[in-house]
Amino acid sequence: MKILGFYFGNIDGIYGNQTKNAVISFQKSFGLSGDGIVGPTTWNALMPYINGALGFIIPTNISYSSSILNINLNTLRTLYPFISIGYIGKSILGKNIPFVKIGNGNKEVFYSASYHGNEWITSTVLMKFLADYCYCYKNNLSIFGYSARMLFNSATIYIVPMVNPDGVDLVTGEIGIGSPPYNLAKNISNNYPSIPFVNGWKANIRGVDLNLQFPAGWENAREIKYSQGFTSPAPRDFVGFGPLTEPEALAVYNFTLSHNFRLILAYHSQGEVIYWQFQNYNPPRSFEIGQRFSEVSGYSLEDTPFNSSFAGFKDWFIQSYNRPGYTVEVGLGTNPLPISQFDKIYADNLGILTLGAVLA
Repeated sequence: MKILGFYFGNIDGIYGNQTKNAVISFQKSFGLSGDGIVGPTTWNALMPYINGALGFIIPTNISYSSSILNINLNTLRTLYPFISIGYIGKSILGKNIPFVKIGNGNKEVFYSASYHGNEWITSTVLMKFLADYCYCYKNNLSIFGYSARMLFNSATIYIVPMVNPDGVDLVTGEIGIGSPPYNLAKNISNNYPSIPFVNGWKANIRGVDLNLQFPAGWENAREIKYSQGFTSPAPRDFVGFGPLTEPEALAVYNFTLSHNFRLILAYHSQGEVIYWQFQNYNPPRSFEIGQRFSEVSGYSLEDTPFNSSFAGFKDWFIQSYNRPGYTVEVGLGTNPLPISQFDKIYADNLGILTLGAVLA
């Protein structure tokens, strides 16, 4: 509505009177019944604009839900048939977890985001990078100083932009108040009243932290998190009842096993920091690549704090393959980070995302 010129207020995620009036104005302009309800006919009228008819594809000023992700993926597939889209698995609620493949080089790298529901801004980062890379490849341009076509032919990038669609949709409001999934999460959250609901929600919809699900010191993670009081399903920091019990984590695990990734980036928020190590593992060139990432982003390169140093995806990848793996914590503040930070976050991370394929 704002881009089309029907809405002039601040974007706040609330369907208030200003938004309703904007919808009515849009409907009347398109010869529709001006009832302020975004039903099927209104959605059909809006879809060309959502799909990029005005020159934008990835919205970077709104909360990014799984529905928006899927709309954007369909648009990119139509505009750029040289990418491939598939699914690594399904969430607890049966939502597809999509992946995108771009490039045909022998080097394979893997970028993933939104392991945690209230870190949905990381999905927007990966999708914006994907859209920009596609545009640069199609038009024979450079991305972060590198020829997109050279990069395309030298490396294959796999992207899973939203590992935890259920958690993201809970935090962004796509899962409606009073619905069964909402009530399930609310009941879990009631056992941890110090964690704000829904903004403090990191877990999948049944209260398991997906970045504490991997078989890399999982027992150590359980001991640490249990000592902190997370002994049952929770909005964050519950490790589950065993490693890889959750379908979202298992999907990432199996997808990784089915490929030969030379490097992985796991995106989180917040802290403006890059974690590069797992225990005493020191994969060849890992520190040097991490230094380059630090240089181009301004983020600090650090060892993972002990209490967070087990059972993450990056940890398992390094343990299993002895290859460079990084957790990148974008932005600063309290999750979910305000979307007003997006432009800086993206500028900080464009170099990391490009160099990941160059340096792998």
